[in-house]
Amino acid sequence: MSSPNPPERRPVAAATAGHLDEPSSESPISNLTVVGGNPLNGTMRVGGAKNSALKLMAASLLAEGTYRLCNVPRITDVALMSEVLRSIGCTVHWEASDPVPDLIIEVPSEIEPVAPYELVEKFRASIVVLGPLLARCGEARVALPGGDDFGPRPIDMHMRGLGELGAVFENVHGYIHASAPKLRGTRILLEFPSVGATENILMAAVLAEGTTVIDNAAREPEIADLCEMLNKMGAGIVGAGSATLTITGATEMHSSDHTVIPDRVEAATYLAAVGVTGGEITIRGARHDHMAMLCQKLGEMGMRISPDADGLWVLAPTRLRSVDCPTLPYPGLATDFMPFLVALLATTEGVGIVTENLFAGRFKYVDELRRMGADIRTDTHHAVVRGVDRLSGAPVKAHDIRAGAALVVAGLGAEGSTVVSDAHHVARGYEDLAGKLVALGPDVTVS
Repeated sequence: MSSPNPPERRPVAAATAGHLDEPSSESPISNLTVVGGNPLNGTMRVGGAKNSALKLMAASLLAEGTYRLCNVPRITDVALMSEVLRSIGCTVHWEASDPVPDLIIEVPSEIEPVAPYELVEKFRASIVVLGPLLARCGEARVALPGGDDFGPRPIDMHMRGLGELGAVFENVHGYIHASAPKLRGTRILLEFPSVGATENILMAAVLAEGTTVIDNAAREPEIADLCEMLNKMGAGIVGAGSATLTITGATEMHSSDHTVIPDRVEAATYLAAVGVTGGEITIRGARHDHMAMLCQKLGEMGMRISPDADGLWVLAPTRLRSVDCPTLPYPGLATDFMPFLVALLATTEGVGIVTENLFAGRFKYVDELRRMGADIRTDTHHAVVRGVDRLSGAPVKAHDIRAGAALVVAGLGAEGSTVVSDAHHVARGYEDLAGKLVALGPDVTVS
């Protein structure tokens, strides 16, 4: 193994003709100011899925070549992953395309299998470079990841699964050192359908000798999207979207073009927003089959949601009724949906009980909603939300991506102005949230 010190950062080449400016990995957004009282009306288009795009970018490390990823959101986390790939030796740039720019990744024949601390500590998704680096290079050094602050999310399952493929791990100076001169297929049973663990094991297994079976695999649409791209690259994966993935190891892989699926979490944000304000919107690109349980819950609350060939039509009355909402692995209610649902329940008629079954510490934003007049009581992983007639605008603070977006949603239905500070978190997962909302009628400004 090479030394534990991260390599020097490689300079980024100047943009050439047709290239677009790279979004900064340091968000310029400090505050989002929301003036409540305006219903949502009109049509908007949802962007590409953050939780898919980042993993597809990591998958490019598996093979030399040029990759064109379409429908990638221009958000802070994508800029951060671009920097991670550059530090490993890749060239990454945006290229003009209609309706949104394409992300071009050029992967050389030789890469440095190190993901440095100063980048990895900024966002948790960076851990998924571990599997592809290990498979391609036989070794990897990846700093322990950072990211949103809503409780511990250990990577034990990632390491255990990769270990069953033949990897050996050491933890040295804050880095995970992994080595495996040869990965060999095996049967792996996950104790929980972890998305990240499934992704890392999957990307390592595509170059392992023999066949790998992952039982109790995560079933999220983002996993299926990753499987589709890996198969385009030469992998042999069967069972995408099911709890059992069977991977026949390939001797080599090649680069591929791919279009990222729509972002179901961004779509959920706008569904909750129209639920808070009332109104009628069409969300182009949103896929009902990717969030059927959420649409069912919102229907029980009184919203009308109808899928069509290009998205969702949504109609909401001025006030909804409460329901109970537990988070569960897909196809259950995603934990990322929960902050929006709590903000929505805060103004519904009745009492709703929210149960967070996946992550501890995900109710930190509840204190901010209470500042706005919400009646919410929390007890370990439960929140009891008693709807009030209307929230009151107040200064609040975003603790993570989805909590920040949920506070914006709450502000849309509040009386007066709500100022969401630390809004740089929101920019990690949303491309121009304020602009998209303004186009639908609300008053939202960035500072």
